[in-house]
Amino acid sequence: MIRYITIFLLICFYLFPVQSDAQRIFYTEPVTNDVRNMNFEIIGRVKGNIHILKNVKNKYNLSVYNDSMILLDKKNMDFISSKAFNIDYVTYPDFFYLVYQYQRKRILYCMGVKIDGNGNMLDQPMVLDTTEINLFADNKIYSVVNSEDKKHIAIFKLLKKNDHLNFTTLLFDSKLTKVGRSNFILPFNDRTDVYNNFQLDNDGNIVFVRSSTAGSSESIDDLQILVKSPLADTLVSRDVDLEKYYLDDIKLKVDNTNKHYVVNSFYNKQKRGNIEGVFSLVLNKQLDSILVKNYLYLDDEIRALAKQDATNKTAFNNYFIKNIIVKKDGGFIIIAEDFYTQVSGANNWNRWNNLYSPYYNPYNYYYDPFYRSMYNYNQRSNTKYIYNNIMTISYNNSGQAEWSRIIERQQFDADTDNFLSFINFNTSGQIHFFYNLLERKKQLLTDYSITPDGTVTRNPTFKMMAEGYEFMPQYGKQVSSRQIVLPCVYHNNVICFAKIDY
Repeated sequence: MIRYITIFLLICFYLFPVQSDAQRIFYTEPVTNDVRNMNFEIIGRVKGNIHILKNVKNKYNLSVYNDSMILLDKKNMDFISSKAFNIDYVTYPDFFYLVYQYQRKRILYCMGVKIDGNGNMLDQPMVLDTTEINLFADNKIYSVVNSEDKKHIAIFKLLKKNDHLNFTTLLFDSKLTKVGRSNFILPFNDRTDVYNNFQLDNDGNIVFVRSSTAGSSESIDDLQILVKSPLADTLVSRDVDLEKYYLDDIKLKVDNTNKHYVVNSFYNKQKRGNIEGVFSLVLNKQLDSILVKNYLYLDDEIRALAKQDATNKTAFNNYFIKNIIVKKDGGFIIIAEDFYTQVSGANNWNRWNNLYSPYYNPYNYYYDPFYRSMYNYNQRSNTKYIYNNIMTISYNNSGQAEWSRIIERQQFDADTDNFLSFINFNTSGQIHFFYNLLERKKQLLTDYSITPDGTVTRNPTFKMMAEGYEFMPQYGKQVSSRQIVLPCVYHNNVICFAKIDY
């Protein structure tokens, strides 16, 4: 009898193999031309294929990969000028738009083109807007945002003129048909004012933030939220009373489900003072009602976990908010990272000296919060980059903190931070954090996850980790509900890409 049971089990094993939840990693083949100083942008999954835009020596091409990251086609993007910049994209299930700009003499051109799932142009590039500028003026004036449901696309431009900004918005539908254009004059002091966090909600409203400091390299003491509705030629604004507190790096997130705008920042009690806690603000889309306004003090318990080499008092002085995740019930989660630099022969790192400079920001934000430049290997020499702990705080829909967690981590590198930091993404109700961890002189891709109740788990080490690949998690992108694409450097020489099925 036992013999027959054994035979039956063996048959079942071969006919119905056990399904494993282990991750699968697919790598692209190394290509000699994809050198490590190549620029790239992971477009995402379009009609089942993975699209990656590459720029080598100012020549653009689009690589199209199948689900196993085998190269299907390589399309030369000859229509993109070698002098193009600020290339943006908006993806749909079967196609995507590329929006780019270039300058010819004194005219800036903002162009758009539609690409299908095989990398073919569906239409000829079309002019979306033009601007005449002075020959030596800043020419990177166009930015692109899209709504979460992709039904609205907005292109806006900011032109500085004396003590104000000319702010122009162009609204398009999902067919890239223009449905509205508006022009505004915004007051601007280039020493104290910053306009950023431009976002587009599912109703076609452009929302953004104006913040002002008391002086150069000071903390923010004035905050204003502004909204431009789709067809209106006026701006609705809401001044926020900061109650004698000071803010620093403002982050805004659209909550389309609940029709809210969520704003978060670290705060302090005096100019350039130590970080005390987290400021949270939730407004309705009409800006006529503040639903949440909260200053969460970070107590000694979490400071002891977060501080690394700092004291309790200075524990959060190197933390920056990197992401906000909104919940279906109106709550939200903030994710922050401990980051700083050390420059040979320079004074010690100072959060406030660097935070408001247009030339330096830990997450490349100025005017517009979206990371626009493609990856570039060349960074600041004689600089040591340090990335430490990750903090996560969950809030309920009343703005009260439910739990806070610290993921302990130590990372550093010289002259580049391309292999540092992390990427977070969601799968099955969990937030995953991918980052490199040095173990036995090897960089291992590490996965921590946090559940909705705050349970932190270090997941098993990735299988199928091929030798010679070093990942760059912070430049990765989630391309589906359980898939993520990460760039990597192969044998310290060429750039490849890895797709992880989770």
